[in-house]
Amino acid sequence: MNQRLFSFIGGETGPWQITEIRAIVGEALTPSKRLNVVNGTIAQSNAAWALRGVISNERYAIRSEKNEMVAKQQAISTRPEATCATLIPIRKTAAWWALTQDERRQIFEESSKHTQIGLKYLPAIARRLHHCRDLAESEPFDFLTWFDYAPKDAAAFDELLGLLRETDEWKYVDWEVEVRVIQ
Repeated sequence: MNQRLFSFIGGETGPWQITEIRAIVGEALTPSKRLNVVNGTIAQSNAAWALRGVISNERYAIRSEKNEMVAKQQAISTRPEATCATLIPIRKTAAWWALTQDERRQIFEESSKHTQIGLKYLPAIARRLHHCRDLAESEPFDFLTWFDYAPKDAAAFDELLGLLRETDEWKYVDWEVEVRVIQ
């Protein structure tokens, strides 16, 4: 089994109850009652949708940022207080992908300060990024970000999203959905 591959399956079964599916940019996903997060792939006949992504290296973080993230963040699913989570699938524009790696890094980090913003919310809000384009360009999204947090940190999570969505980087988002869940 590929330990880096994760599937997010919206349907009738799964440990997470979907409380909201909201389109931020573009269309929403098909309404579903439950979310199943699986390490690997599974066939699920009652799925309304299934999204896949792989964990990969931190593409835009420099060593000091990576070290700080590792030092502050506990592993996802090892935090019993984190009974709230949000899956955010995002697709970037063709203009984003036409940029070189260093041009994307400049927007992502030097202009938007994406990592620095996120670091302020650790360890309360943990995240795991999944790359979809590494599987195939035909995947509907480029990234799937899974955040988990305790109910008491829900307002901080909303604040984090607001700050990120105000950055230059978000001008390159052409499809974004929020799938909010609870256990």
